[in-house]
Amino acid sequence: MFIGPHRLKNNIVLAPMAGVTDQPFRLLCRELGAGLVISEMITSNPALYNTRKTQLRLTNIGEPEPRAVQIAGADPVQMAAAAVFNVNQGAEIIDINMGCPAKKVCNVMAGSALLRDEQLVADILESVVAAVDVPVTLKIRTGWDKENQNAINIARIAEASGIQALTVHGRTRACAFNGAAEHETAGEIKSRVSIPVIANGDITSPETALEILKTYHVDGIMIGRAAQGNPWIFREINHYLTTGKKLEAPAAREVCDTLIKHIKHLHEFYGEVQGVRIARKHIGWYCKQRQNTNAFRAMVNQIDAADEQISLLKDFFDEPQTLAA
Repeated sequence: MFIGPHRLKNNIVLAPMAGVTDQPFRLLCRELGAGLVISEMITSNPALYNTRKTQLRLTNIGEPEPRAVQIAGADPVQMAAAAVFNVNQGAEIIDINMGCPAKKVCNVMAGSALLRDEQLVADILESVVAAVDVPVTLKIRTGWDKENQNAINIARIAEASGIQALTVHGRTRACAFNGAAEHETAGEIKSRVSIPVIANGDITSPETALEILKTYHVDGIMIGRAAQGNPWIFREINHYLTTGKKLEAPAAREVCDTLIKHIKHLHEFYGEVQGVRIARKHIGWYCKQRQNTNAFRAMVNQIDAADEQISLLKDFFDEPQTLAA
């Protein structure tokens, strides 16, 4: 799959997720088979560029190409400036967020709230595309709510504005993450536009990935929550799409080694205090299918030292136990 001049190694994309797709996680998912990874959402408000939170989200030094950064906002001029700023920081693809359902984002008319104003959508897209020489992509939902599903209109606007790939999350903004995602909308959009279309939502297995690609003829799939604690999903889907055969789930030792590598990178990236705290949620995700997880997580959440956190992980995986059914 191509996005502008960039040929991806496969058509499996890691979704941008606030608080999750930081540089340590992006690098890990790349290593385990993701064809493209996208940064956490970065605000277009220049007043926040120098905050520690935004500075960490901007970090992409040493990452494989193409480096994709997602921006969010509701002002066309500000969004264009944000795109230029991020390209100057090393971004090679700019992704525009019009899919986030979070109230704090929608309340300022950003994210999926923009879907209610098609003229503003056009103004933002045209402004950003004109401002930078790198490909600009867009992520949307199917609409604001079930009575206002205008994704096909938005897709046409996107194509006309010069957007070079479109991701469609198969829920409305009102759905948030409730109910099952549908991909008929993505398939319908694919039949009406010439740009690459990527389906997103509830893609949790190699079989589901193949079914969506074959049924709806989309160009790619985007994995979000299913990658939390399971970065091997990219390797497994890619292998299944390539060979038609399923890979075995990673052994406990590989899970342990990968988790520790990930956690150490978090400690290094954020510093010990913040890194230990951020690592807790990842540890919970990695260990959720093992026995005695609740008691273990309670212990992990009491630890504030990096070396103690790593030591406890090693002890937990060294204990004889079987994977939960």
